[in-house]
Amino acid sequence: MPDEFHASKPIYLQVVDRIYFSIVRGEIKHGEKLPSVRDMAVQMGVNPNTIQRTYTEMERDGMVETKRGQGTYVKNDPAVVVELRNKIKTGIVEEFVESMNEIGLTNDEMLEGLQQFFSKREGEV
Repeated sequence: MPDEFHASKPIYLQVVDRIYFSIVRGEIKHGEKLPSVRDMAVQMGVNPNTIQRTYTEMERDGMVETKRGQGTYVKNDPAVVVELRNKIKTGIVEEFVESMNEIGLTNDEMLEGLQQFFSKREGEV
């Protein structure tokens, strides 16, 4: 079933993010072949041109390599996955801090809020 996409970001970049999250979570392993452009387009419910652009962007990022006549593969390098994970983490933290700054919170208030969140979360487990 096709996924929902947000109008605030180009679809091909949203697909890139979804694939990157799957790689970081280990659902897609380093060295693994990605589905063909057509198959991925069907899975995501988008135009094959969108997936082609997605794969091109991922290749430009250095996350995948295309082997002519064979397909597109995640780079067979665990260090690339670690680097991707750190890049995603940094992006999420930056977005969080920017959002908190927009509502006027200080760094100390953010840390206090995180500590409260984790304490509450630990109590629920």
